[in-house]
Amino acid sequence: MIALCVYGVRVKQRHGLTLSALVLTAALSCAQSGKGQESPTAKPIASAPATTEQIQAGKSLFASQCGFCHGRDAGGGESGPDLTASALVEQDAHGDKIGLAVRNGRLAKGMPAFSNIDDQQLAALVAFIHDRKANAKEGRRRTVDVADLQTGNAEAGMRYFNGAGGCAKCHSSTGDLAGIGGKLQGLELLKRMLYREAETAPNGRAAESSNATPTVAVTLPSGQTVTGKLAYRDEFTIGLLDPSGWYRSWPVTQVKFTVTDPLEAHIAQLGKYTDEDIHNVLAYLQTLR
Repeated sequence: MIALCVYGVRVKQRHGLTLSALVLTAALSCAQSGKGQESPTAKPIASAPATTEQIQAGKSLFASQCGFCHGRDAGGGESGPDLTASALVEQDAHGDKIGLAVRNGRLAKGMPAFSNIDDQQLAALVAFIHDRKANAKEGRRRTVDVADLQTGNAEAGMRYFNGAGGCAKCHSSTGDLAGIGGKLQGLELLKRMLYREAETAPNGRAAESSNATPTVAVTLPSGQTVTGKLAYRDEFTIGLLDPSGWYRSWPVTQVKFTVTDPLEAHIAQLGKYTDEDIHNVLAYLQTLR
């Protein structure tokens, strides 16, 4: 039985249908499809132990449907959490919670609904996720020990810093990096070294730093050149803040521009570092106190 109650609502015509008719139509549609207004009851997806074939099928399906967020091995990705350490997976019994999350999505957390996955596929996904969780329990370590970061050679790191690494072109042990080893330790120092970002001010906002702010020079059709801090850039538009603080932008098809980003060297360096180089440079930076 469907009860439709309207309290003090003035019904208006819309495209020949009243609001009450529209609501009633939607309610009947839900009833005919077997979906009520209440949240779906959690139901087990599978009760039998997972087979090797089922886990392998789940692995392939997970890689194509879920891996872009949660990683191919369910260990976490760019935007999705590590499912082997998930509280929801821990509480799941034969897919009763994973199934709801997959079918309905978790929109508040950015996960869409996968309503196109049938019961057999869903059971395979559940089997794979639980298999990954079981295998991750043994020997898994989610933290970095201090000892992991103490294996480098500081002298070799100094040579790399001043030579092949090219770090000394922009940085100085007596200038911007003076005392860095005393200000940052361990993983924080390594992150600053590998993924150099603009420093953070006490108020939590990015601090103004001339050596970390991308700049752009835009040449107009007239030949005039406008320079400033890079404020916006995509495939259609280039924008900047000029020295007066005004925002100016142009279609990229109508101007020529050159972007200078001091952090590009750090990005390029990620593809050149060896593990030994990273540990050696880190060891050298730790001596700058």
